[in-house]
Amino acid sequence: MKLNRREAMKLAISGAVGLAAKSSFLSSQAAGPFLSRRPEPAKRNFTSPAVEAKIAELKHFLGDTELAWLFENCFPNTLDTTVRAGTLDGKPDTFVITGDIPAMWLRDSSAQVWPYVPLAREDPQLRRLLAGVIHRQTHSILIDPYANAFNYDRESSEFAHDLTDMKPELHERKWEIDSLCYPIRLAHGYWKTTGDLAPFDAKWRDAMRLVIQTFREQQRFRSLGPYSFRRNTATPNDTLNLNGYGNPVRPCGLIASGFRPSDDACIYPFLIPSNLFAVTALKTLAEIAASLGANNLAQDAQSLAKQVLDAIEKYGTAQHGKYGVVYAYEVDGFGNQLFMDDANVPSLLSLPYLGCVSAENPIYRNTRRLVLSGDNPYFFRGTAAEGIGGPHVGLDMIWPLAITLRGLTSSDEAEIAICLQTLIRTHAGTGFMHESFHKDDPAKFTRSWFAWANTLFGELVLKIYRENPELLRRAART
Repeated sequence: MKLNRREAMKLAISGAVGLAAKSSFLSSQAAGPFLSRRPEPAKRNFTSPAVEAKIAELKHFLGDTELAWLFENCFPNTLDTTVRAGTLDGKPDTFVITGDIPAMWLRDSSAQVWPYVPLAREDPQLRRLLAGVIHRQTHSILIDPYANAFNYDRESSEFAHDLTDMKPELHERKWEIDSLCYPIRLAHGYWKTTGDLAPFDAKWRDAMRLVIQTFREQQRFRSLGPYSFRRNTATPNDTLNLNGYGNPVRPCGLIASGFRPSDDACIYPFLIPSNLFAVTALKTLAEIAASLGANNLAQDAQSLAKQVLDAIEKYGTAQHGKYGVVYAYEVDGFGNQLFMDDANVPSLLSLPYLGCVSAENPIYRNTRRLVLSGDNPYFFRGTAAEGIGGPHVGLDMIWPLAITLRGLTSSDEAEIAICLQTLIRTHAGTGFMHESFHKDDPAKFTRSWFAWANTLFGELVLKIYRENPELLRRAART
């Protein structure tokens, strides 16, 4: 029986998978050292010598500890299990599934391979694989800039009957601003690391022009734009109201998003963390375009970035009675604002990680205090852990993504150590990160195979290793 995403979540959250994994873990511990949970070498989808060398380096540094075992399992998980490398139209092509969902999200695929970008300079095959992701994302955007998730070919999907302009190449067509920002982030990081401009050909430039066109359409100055979406569902946040256009906005320069990066519908369509991410993405797009001599593209990107940023400064912040000036999560241009945060990235918590604001920015600092408190309706504190979740899988479910991002955006040694230790003790014996787990019982979790959470955990470990190795060693032995 084929399960859709939400049905799969409900099955996983039953705890049966987690309890079985915990039992297996305890048995292996009684028998001796930590045993790798990676596929056998011959069954891995892709092997990078640079990644393998980094794993060996960290294992040597950390010794036979649970943290070293987790890093070995998690960091290569995207390469081990989710990539499909080949050639398309004579160019490198890499299709990246999320894990237990056999489709490629523009967001997830970018985030899943991002931690490998720093190693691309020393590994030609890894560099080719990353170029293949950029080419595949270009190909996908040109099919439909409003889609968030794509099939490998024209397989169609369980969402083929959604009331929107579906195509057989699309897995899902939920319009999310960040879906067009993440490929730019990956392209910029790849270029800065390797110096290689080859992926940024005429098709890539066409795709980037389409990105700008789509953002401008969703500013809604002239009309609601060409996109609408409805789904026959009992889950309200899986569809858009008002004939598929979502709640009304007053055009002000912000970009409207149908859905959040959680794939849940926005309440107010001007999603502030995604608009901030769009500003950052457009600025980096302008930098790439200028290096290519595509001056009109660079100027368009810079102009739009300024317009959106001006609107954020006017409509996206507010004087909070408890925390001072903060960023709202969503607004509508009429004066309505929503104060919360969601674990999915871009989030308010993640803004420094994405390069949108400085971690020392006073507005960010105030916002961070808000979203990491009980004043955020999706901040949960239990006997097992505390952290941010969201409506996607329900109340009391903490997302490791948010714990990891809290560590990645902190300069406080104690806070970073707590984040790392929380992740070590809440994997429920599986050796991997999950989508979410219950605040009182990590054995109740969703998605046992969620590659983004795994590789992001690896990124956190490497950052601590690079900046404060003794903190990493202490955390490993606590």
